[in-house]
Amino acid sequence: MGLVFEVAAPPAAAGRHRADVACFIGFVGRRRGRPLPDALRAQLAEAGWTQGPWGRSASQVESLLNLPLVIDSWHLFDRLYAWDQRPVTATGPARCATALGAAVRSFFAHGGRRAVVIRVGDPWAVVEDAGRRQALRRWRMRRMLPDFASQTAPTAPFEPHNPASWQGIHHLYGLRETSLLLLPDLPDTCAVDTLPAAPAPQVALAPEVFVECSVEDVPVPDLGLSRLAAPRLNASGYAAWQLGVAAARGFLQRWQREINLVAALPLPHDDAVRVVGSGRLHAQADMPGYLRRIGALLPEGSALEPGNTASSAFVQLAWPWLRCQDSDDLPQGLVAPDGVLAGLIAGTALRRGSFRSAAGDASLAALRDVADAEPVPAWGGSETSPAALLARRVCLFAPGPDGWALQSDVTTSPQEAWRFGGASRLMGLLLRAARRIGEGLAFEPSGPLLWARARSAIEDLLLAFWREGALAGASAAQAFSVRCDRSTMTQADLDVGRLIVIVSVRPAAAIERITVVLNLGNPADAAGSVRVAA
Repeated sequence: MGLVFEVAAPPAAAGRHRADVACFIGFVGRRRGRPLPDALRAQLAEAGWTQGPWGRSASQVESLLNLPLVIDSWHLFDRLYAWDQRPVTATGPARCATALGAAVRSFFAHGGRRAVVIRVGDPWAVVEDAGRRQALRRWRMRRMLPDFASQTAPTAPFEPHNPASWQGIHHLYGLRETSLLLLPDLPDTCAVDTLPAAPAPQVALAPEVFVECSVEDVPVPDLGLSRLAAPRLNASGYAAWQLGVAAARGFLQRWQREINLVAALPLPHDDAVRVVGSGRLHAQADMPGYLRRIGALLPEGSALEPGNTASSAFVQLAWPWLRCQDSDDLPQGLVAPDGVLAGLIAGTALRRGSFRSAAGDASLAALRDVADAEPVPAWGGSETSPAALLARRVCLFAPGPDGWALQSDVTTSPQEAWRFGGASRLMGLLLRAARRIGEGLAFEPSGPLLWARARSAIEDLLLAFWREGALAGASAAQAFSVRCDRSTMTQADLDVGRLIVIVSVRPAAAIERITVVLNLGNPADAAGSVRVAA
């Protein structure tokens, strides 16, 4: 027995305009023999989860089932959740890492400082009968996304003021500090049965270095994971995945517009092939073309339309899947890139501001643990190459002369003004700030005095962003404008107490001005609506 001292990182301070908190929703077990610490129990009590009208039972609180818990370190997550106890087979003793656990690990390892974890159930076996996987797909989806496939299986409407009914993603309505949403189990939920994988290539990892107060790593036993493929999707799997992304996007668009969905673009199965004219298009060879043909990405320049598409200013997809120094406990040694991307975004937001790009040289130091990927993008060369085209709509990791780096920080929006990831996160901050301003003015009598107060408060906020470089323009007048007067409201709006502020901004990386219509009149509309200025 040895005595190990671990210096815990100080918790990140709460901030009114922070954009680095990530929420992880998925399947992970509760660590046995580890009672919930008093501080975390107090956290749940303060949120009303232990008593009161939506209080949960003592056993549910202790199991952390369907409860949001704020975690400020990987050490604390490891202590509470059995993230490394996913069964490889239904009856065998072998265990491996869960998708949620690997994502949280990647998040903290690459810059993240605060996470919210919502455990919706225990993980299923890696090797699972295809029929059982297909039969349970919808149930598993709806544990995370209660509105999944509501067209064929209607559900009760979301009740924002009844936390007792919240499940999975519904909890985001009460998590006002959250900026990023991750659903790490989404690819595995939609995957076909696990198939043998080709042997992993032998890639030299970075040289070992001495780390003060480190603990010698325990060798990972060979669980046969290298011979099991990472989650892969066929055509029906991609259709289900798109439905899941659409359900998440729809909830965020209606209730939490300031949160971005960060998701891993799933790996294609060997039969994920589309017939195009007289030829055949293989997803692995031409991923951007494949995504357009299955409707996951709308053509560039097209208007945003509702439907089962991943195209949105509030969705960021990450590609490819990465092989890291600590990913040997996952099938094929591959980790989904969503947790890595979220960590880079969070770290950039803390160091330089959420409106800055997480791509480029700044990500090199954080990605020294990346040794390989599946597939390895052929970065460079023609701007019309598959990798270059994919990087216009997907956050792409690729190797360079100095090592692996995040090459693009983009949303999946087909509209250029909404493409830059920093601009989307900036709009999320503005929406969150507007919500708080509206909450402070909700009980004031509407009139010119209130309109001036609202206009002044938002102008002060935008002025601070402009001075930090988040908004383009040689002057504040060129960078933004705010209107709140009788021209922004009808008499009907005034009669029902609705206050409407129209804000026009020029994000530093946007080509067009973006107009935000902020409806501060009632809680149901507090998130506002957003449109790109013509």
